[in-house]
Amino acid sequence: MAHPLSPQIEEKVKNNKVFIFMKGTPDFPQCGFSSRACQVLRAAGATEIKGFDVLSDDPMWEALEDYTQWPTVPQIFIGGKFVGGCDIVSEMFERGELQELLK
Repeated sequence: MAHPLSPQIEEKVKNNKVFIFMKGTPDFPQCGFSSRACQVLRAAGATEIKGFDVLSDDPMWEALEDYTQWPTVPQIFIGGKFVGGCDIVSEMFERGELQELLK
């Protein structure tokens, strides 16, 4: 059964080209991985990154883990699809795949 907050997650990721669930915000990240993910997204051409601070909302964090089956943040969505975390987007950037996704 879907988590009661899943519709809120879907709304955020489907209504924004680039969305990141993270510790802190895209402008003020509160962990190294979240900061690095935002830097990589910007370097790849993301002009607008919308984010959600999971530290501010424990129920949303639980719902996110349920939604993606991914235990850590940041969690990056592009075009409404879950892409992965910091390491994955960094690897995609190095291969040029992230830049293509963001076009």
